[in-house]
Amino acid sequence: MAQFTSSTTSESTAIQAAPASLPPTGAIPSPTRPQPRTTRYDTAVVGLGYVGLPLCLAFARAGASALGIDTDRTKVSALAAGRSYIKHIAASDVAAATAGRRFHATTEFREASEADSVLICVPTPLTANRTPDLSYVANTARSLAPHLRRGQLVVLESTTYPGTTEEVVKPILEQGSGLVAGRDFHLAFSPEREDPGNPRSRLSEVPKVVGGLTPACRDRAADLYRRIVKDVVPVSSCGVAEATKLTENIFRAVNIALVNELKMIYSQMGIDVWEVINAAATKPFGYMPFYPGPGLGGHCIPIDPFYLTWKALEYGQRTRLIELAGEINTAMPEYVVARVIDALNDAGKPVRGSRVLLLGLAYKANVDDDRESPSYEIMKLLEKRGAVVAYNDPHVPVILAGRSHHDVAGRMSLPITGDHDVMVLCTAHEEYRGFDFAKLGVPLVDCRNFATLRPAAYHRA
Repeated sequence: MAQFTSSTTSESTAIQAAPASLPPTGAIPSPTRPQPRTTRYDTAVVGLGYVGLPLCLAFARAGASALGIDTDRTKVSALAAGRSYIKHIAASDVAAATAGRRFHATTEFREASEADSVLICVPTPLTANRTPDLSYVANTARSLAPHLRRGQLVVLESTTYPGTTEEVVKPILEQGSGLVAGRDFHLAFSPEREDPGNPRSRLSEVPKVVGGLTPACRDRAADLYRRIVKDVVPVSSCGVAEATKLTENIFRAVNIALVNELKMIYSQMGIDVWEVINAAATKPFGYMPFYPGPGLGGHCIPIDPFYLTWKALEYGQRTRLIELAGEINTAMPEYVVARVIDALNDAGKPVRGSRVLLLGLAYKANVDDDRESPSYEIMKLLEKRGAVVAYNDPHVPVILAGRSHHDVAGRMSLPITGDHDVMVLCTAHEEYRGFDFAKLGVPLVDCRNFATLRPAAYHRA
């Protein structure tokens, strides 16, 4: 394999003219047979976040050569130095891949032309109006298109609505490259299934769903993923694969909304919803436990269902259950704040001027990912009422600037002390499980039913 070399050429985003004529719909010829291997990389991955970086390392461990592409130069520099910026990914794994010359990171999209396949793993957030924001996907496709060559495989992994691969990615790639998908290059969709922070979840053990523009596209993508996963699940189209990912996350969002609603109802009845769920979970069939919380967070469950809601309108359909689940889940921070107010009232203190410590900014236990975390909404609601809010999170030592919450960027995690009027346990980090909250004598509002050494003034939320 050729030596890795650094590049100083600026990233090109120019779009070439579209081909003079394209074959009619349904008449795409069989893909051109790939030429003999002359490339430096088996695969390139665009987007080196919680999905893309693990993919690169998986290919490197499998003996393949991987190119990582990201517009964030700080990430590229860290990886070149063998450092990890994601807590659950060991720096030793990054260092081993780079030292073994199986992984190279760059900001240059033009280097993607030197890979046999290109995987797109970029964000798909919602706009302020809760409509799909495909700007990251579209911009990535525009940046790749001028460097696309015959015989390559392009796979979209970013979660999105059915039709995105064919309606958004395909025309951009074709226009910018002058090539035809399904004839000159392969195009497929395979949804990511990362489970950060779960030590039992290994990428190689999670089946990979793959759908292609044509059967040949699907088979090419399936062959690629078989290098790093044990089971590949081929499906009939990109749309089926896109819908599969949405269905998985809608299932979770709806069931979490159900137990969140039950929590509020049972609380009024004096019934512990966690005890109910644990008892119900003893049934060996027909039931799967989901647990309530302060709201939804992360890059999937709070966002993905609304991609289908938006797309369904094109077909004159309403996703009423999804929308109702969204209303319940997004209302949970308000419920938590109401319980905080109750805790302060019981202590004879007003909200205004009270010192509140949130325990956990990450959206999920034992990870450093704070995207869409409900803790931020709880923080905002409490501060709007005049509370003085700080946070503790052993996994998020400082709030970094992101796509939102710019107003609190730079705040740092504070130690857990008795210098607060109330604490709110938002994230079930392992560090909080055995922490002695009883000795502090500060009221605790527990959104996760997680604390074991509880103070006398203990409130569930």
